[in-house]
Formats: sequence, C-alpha cells, structure tokens
Amino acid sequence: MDKKIGFIGCGNMGKAILGGLIASGDVPASNIWVYTPSADNVAALQSEYGINGAQSAQEVAQAADIVFGAVKPNIMLKVMGDIASSLNKDSLVVSIAAGITLDQLAVALGHDRKIIRAMPNTPSLVNAGMTSITANALVSPEETDAVLAMFRSFGQAENVPEYMIHSVVGVSGSAPAYVFMFIEAMADAAVLGGMPRAQAYKFAAQAVMGSAKMVLETGKHPGELKDMVCSPGGTTIEAVKVLEEKGLRAAVMEAMAQCMAKSEALSKN
Repeated sequence: MDKKIGFIGCGNMGKAILGGLIASGDVPASNIWVYTPSADNVAALQSEYGINGAQSAQEVAQAADIVFGAVKPNIMLKVMGDIASSLNKDSLVVSIAAGITLDQLAVALGHDRKIIRAMPNTPSLVNAGMTSITANALVSPEETDAVLAMFRSFGQAENVPEYMIHSVVGVSGSAPAYVFMFIEAMADAAVLGGMPRAQAYKFAAQAVMGSAKMVLETGKHPGELKDMVCSPGGTTIEAVKVLEEKGLRAAVMEAMAQCMAKSEALSKN
C-alpha cells in the first residue's frame, strides 16, 4: 500500500493497529505519522517502529491519506472538529471510538467526508482481534477493502451495517470479559481438584483457544463439535448436563441482551 497513514492518539488499541500494519509489511514505517499529546510517547514510538513523529494532530491530518482517530471517546468529536479543516480533500478518517456514530463524526468532520467507524476488541493486542467496519456512503469498496486488510493484519475483520453495532458490542467488544470469567471459573475448579493455579490457567485458556480455533477452522456447528467430545455415559456429558441445569445458555444470552441494551442506551446520550 502506497498510502500515507496517520494516527491521532496511540494508546493500547492504536498501538495494536500500528504494530499490525508494520508487521504485515503492507505499509512501510516511513509512510506512517503519529501524534499523541505526550512527546515522550511519540519519541518512544519513533524509536520502536521507525515511524514519523508529528508535533500536532493537524500535522497528521495534513500528511496522511488515511487518518486513524484513536483517542478516547469522550474527546473524539472535539479532536475531529479540530482537524477537519486540515484534512486533504480525499482523506479517509477511521474512528475506533466506541459509541461514536457515523452521523456524529460527520457533524464534526463535515458531511462530505469519507468516514469509517471501526470497533476492534482487546485481543487485538495479541494479534487475535475481531473488528467490525462500518463505512459511510462516500467510502469506495476499494477503500473499505484496504481498511479491512489493515485490521486483518492483527486478527479478523468484517463489514457490519451500523444498526448491528450493538450486537458487535455484545458478541465481540465486551465478550472477552465473559470468556475471561469462564477461564477463571474453570481454573478455580481445576485448583479445587488439586492442580496448581498457574498450570490451571494454562490448561483452561488453551482449551478455550483451541476450541475457538476448531469452530473457525472446521466450519462445523458448535453443537456438532460438542457432540464429538461427549462419549455415551462419559464425563463430558455429565458436565454438560449440569451446565444445562444451571442455565449456562440462558445466562449468557441474558447477559448479552443487557449488554446490547446498555450499548444502545449509551449511544443515545
């Protein structure tokens, strides 16, 4: 890719995107500009990645063809308003701020701007992210594909219409927390059975990661994969019976319904 990429803000998620881009080899470090309010942070990123440090958000806006807004949601709209007049005519702006809609971004940037709303999740930090991409009508299919490729450099990414964004929050954005709880609970049970704590976390986490990989790579229905583990009259079906009795599925579905409802309520504030 010969386009120039800019980052305004570069916290954990911004750094995950930056690192993924450079590791992919698709974008040379010399084509990337970064600005954060901390000159020390910019210097550290320059030293680690060899990117260009910028003195201001406006400098990034002027230099880049694709600008990532990677600041906190509570200041995103102000920052976008501050750089609107510095952007090039055909610049594409990608916001990774949760809860900020395309309409809100268009008000801040101008209704003639190409804008993409992206929602990555925290496993992006270990190159296993899941990101939704929602583009406004001015973004071309080729530009959307280019941004998808960027997010796929550190995980998976899919096009999602904006009305489904609350489902994305429930099934991807917030979901690592539920999975961490499940891993912790399984490890607690293993400790109860006599396994050392550190080893229990490793066994539980690897089992979750491997199971997820089977779903993604085999294409089989999760229920079919579950059935493959459940021998007649065996240990696994005994555990499955208890999880059904305790309402695991219903609890997960209700938790996610509440999560999605909260996301929708927050987006109206």
